[in-house]
Amino acid sequence: MPDPLKIEEVERALPRSARFYDRFFIPLIRDPRDLALIDLILKATFLVLPLGLYIVAHKGLSLWWILPYYAITGFFLGPFILMLHCTSHRTLFKRKYSALNFYIPWILSPFFGLTPETYYAHHIGMHHPENNMEEDLSSTLRYRRDRWTDFLKYFSRFLFLSIFHLPIYFFKRQRHKMATRMILGEISFYGVVALLFFWNWKGALFIFAVPVLFTRFMMMNGNWAQHAFVDPAAPGDNYKNSITCINSTYNQRCFNDGYHIIHHLKPNCHWTEMPQHLNDHLKVYAQKDPVIFEKIDYFVIWIFLMLKRYDWLARYFVDLGEVKRSPEEIAAFLKSRTQPILLPS
Repeated sequence: MPDPLKIEEVERALPRSARFYDRFFIPLIRDPRDLALIDLILKATFLVLPLGLYIVAHKGLSLWWILPYYAITGFFLGPFILMLHCTSHRTLFKRKYSALNFYIPWILSPFFGLTPETYYAHHIGMHHPENNMEEDLSSTLRYRRDRWTDFLKYFSRFLFLSIFHLPIYFFKRQRHKMATRMILGEISFYGVVALLFFWNWKGALFIFAVPVLFTRFMMMNGNWAQHAFVDPAAPGDNYKNSITCINSTYNQRCFNDGYHIIHHLKPNCHWTEMPQHLNDHLKVYAQKDPVIFEKIDYFVIWIFLMLKRYDWLARYFVDLGEVKRSPEEIAAFLKSRTQPILLPS
């Protein structure tokens, strides 16, 4: 049995101190542990939303206003995407207040470069069922995951073709409601942006269009790292096609998103429960020999991969085996997991 890990996120998952507005929101939400999401909704509502609308509404406004707007949205972008992620898996508001669940994807998300329904359709409707295998439109298997050119192919395919591939994927599987939902979100977003171009093209471009490119780049960057180290002998095994990051500032800010193995094992596991799940099932993890890193996040991992610095990755690797490997052996192990995988047709 491996020694217990010191996982800082177990302590961070404790309830936060009370806010003056908690008494109002607790009756509205399904799980009091998600009050942290309410905090973020309010910050986005009162900081991002007014500034974005102000810039779009004023035609002659200096483009210098874009800089503070990008600084604020950039600071909240990671947590916001992961809030959307959490609320896609587990709706935030109770059934009697279900209309409020549209506020994040339809009102706030466009200001962070996220079209209203595409994230839900892609992540919930396609990515989790397909589990990074061949039918997953964001699968990393066919690519060499430490090569810039392969990542650019991967990102370009997603950026330019997913808007067509995703509805086709759903229609083929007779999931017309999901396809319609995604198409409606895309048409609504780009229709409104097109109208805003006639009013204030600079505002429409920099508040809505440019962030779509950046946000989709960052999401594919993260997905690449999450599924970069795949065992060619078991590409469908969640312990061997996903990774986990522990004791990272990223987890503290982004609702424990680093626990990607447990997320694929139990997609509806609450974000506060993920660190304890790793501790409770450490023996199983050790038997599977998963890829776990400490004190770094997906974006650092992506950079190290693009630089082919497996020696740097090895420094942060958490080896659960009873016989500990040398840094050179760990680097070789990680490199063996990033080669292209062609599944039999």
